[in-house]
Amino acid sequence: MALNVDWEELELACERNARNIDSYLDMQTGNIIVFYGESEEEELEHQVVKSKTQRYIKVKPASSRNQYKWMEKFVSTLNDESLQERLLIAIDGKGAFRRFKDILVHFPGIRERWYNYRSVHLHNHINDWLTSIDLMEKVEIPPWGLDVDVPEDDPRRPEEVTSDMSPAEILRSQAKEIIDLIPAIDLPAAISFLTYLKDKGSNSLFPKD
Repeated sequence: MALNVDWEELELACERNARNIDSYLDMQTGNIIVFYGESEEEELEHQVVKSKTQRYIKVKPASSRNQYKWMEKFVSTLNDESLQERLLIAIDGKGAFRRFKDILVHFPGIRERWYNYRSVHLHNHINDWLTSIDLMEKVEIPPWGLDVDVPEDDPRRPEEVTSDMSPAEILRSQAKEIIDLIPAIDLPAAISFLTYLKDKGSNSLFPKD
């Protein structure tokens, strides 16, 4: 009899990739057990689960790198040039996911598209993981099916997506080209402005409500 997995919880587990969080699939119940490393009692229970490898299978979350790529590719599909440029800047550097979500709060339609886009990639990750550890035939067919139709992105500027550089790297390259064209006499002012953006630009570009 195929295992009835708690697919919703498995999705959440595959989305989490913090170093201190570990999730396990219970092969008897189909439940997902999550350990956050918040107490000694929890750690003792965690050690017991880790030792029972036949019953508990550690969940492999989608890496931060892959989830960032999903976000980056999604931004490249947007037709609104102003929003696209704003998001490209927002997702560059530490705190990218938080800034990305903060902006999309003001664009509910785009946000819904993003959640659907991310779900497809996450479902594909889950199917690949279950297949790689020979579990796909032991569990019930997931709600999204066995074959996930990962979208072929139709970016507004395909040359930027297929480039070896990321969109953020392309923006930096474009900025350097512009700087090379600025007369030397105007460079101090340009440098001062860029320094201002480096120190305060993220707050000025994306003010909090």
